[in-house]
Amino acid sequence: MTSPKQFSPNPSVPEQPVREEASARFDLPPLSLYVHIPWCVRKCPYCDFNSHAAPERIPETDYLASLLADLERDASLAGGRRLQSIFFGGGTPSLFSPSGIATILQRAEQLIGFAPEVEITLEANPGTVEQQRFGGFRDAGVNRLSIGIQSLREEQLKALGRIHDRDQALRAIDSARRAGFKRINLDLMHGLPGQTVGQALDDLREVIALDPGHISWYQLTIEQNTVFYRQPPRLPDAEVLADIEDHGWDLLAQAGYQQYEVSAYSQSGQQSRHNRNYWEFGDYLGIGAGAHGKVTDSDQSVWRSRKTRLPAHYMAESEPLNLWGVVPAAELPLEFMMNVLRLTDGVAAEVFAARTGLSLEALQPQLGSLQSRGLMEANSGRLATTELGRRFLNDVLEAFMVPAQD
Repeated sequence: MTSPKQFSPNPSVPEQPVREEASARFDLPPLSLYVHIPWCVRKCPYCDFNSHAAPERIPETDYLASLLADLERDASLAGGRRLQSIFFGGGTPSLFSPSGIATILQRAEQLIGFAPEVEITLEANPGTVEQQRFGGFRDAGVNRLSIGIQSLREEQLKALGRIHDRDQALRAIDSARRAGFKRINLDLMHGLPGQTVGQALDDLREVIALDPGHISWYQLTIEQNTVFYRQPPRLPDAEVLADIEDHGWDLLAQAGYQQYEVSAYSQSGQQSRHNRNYWEFGDYLGIGAGAHGKVTDSDQSVWRSRKTRLPAHYMAESEPLNLWGVVPAAELPLEFMMNVLRLTDGVAAEVFAARTGLSLEALQPQLGSLQSRGLMEANSGRLATTELGRRFLNDVLEAFMVPAQD
């Protein structure tokens, strides 16, 4: 296994942007942990995540053993940092037992350690069996739930292939609160098959009325390797989608939800610390089938990792395939911008050098061109798009792509 602990990147790659002088005061970025649970009761037709229809009985014991071994191997990459956040994603992590989740958290604390007020999020779907486990997850140490309701309209839930109905979604939210969760995110989609502007906004109004601390509100997109890609549903046209977004932004703002990222809206103090760490180009370990990671080493080189994708292979191997590769310095500007420009306010300009080890000059002349076109903020001391730039984010990011070699 090649990892940043064992190898240094090749410094002789041509056409590299200039790195800042190494500093003895260099601080590694904050560190998070992502844990992937790959099973769902049923695969949704729009989902392109590494998720798999669950067998009659999930092999939790075997998978847990592989997760713990995976965590032990990667723990040395923490570099003395404690975990700022942990995220159990999937799949449907709430299919795991509370005791299994507790075991992972206990081992993570022993091997790496937790920062004060560590944020621990678990994704859940509104199935009645899972709701009975919410109290157990809270006792295990989970302090934030992300519930995938996607819609509160029966016809839309059926169109999306969801296994829950409106009443189950509402009961799940109530169950989470009764279990003691004060930090709850609700996932809600728009631009659904056959959806009108009125229907999308009614959905959003109902979710706002439920008063969650955080709402992830995003448009359905058709991804490759999904049922919807092979059998595309009829989606609203561009004009309808634009009207949904414009009116939806107003509704959320009037209700006190701040948009701090492309699809993330929060009440005061309720932003997702875990996701912010991704978007601010922080580091994270990824364990589980198909999990990805990002680690910065003491030379300020940035490494990416990915684990064996198929659950059976992940559990079968004594040491699951763990591919590590350094991100070439020429590609770091795009990697960095793809994350930080998702944030409404972007980041302070000095974060670029702190996270990449490159001089801010590596972003010129792209920055000047984008600022002159009104797509990025000028003279603000921040790397952030304007409102126009947020609407044309893909165009902004294209400016930082490395030209293809002949």
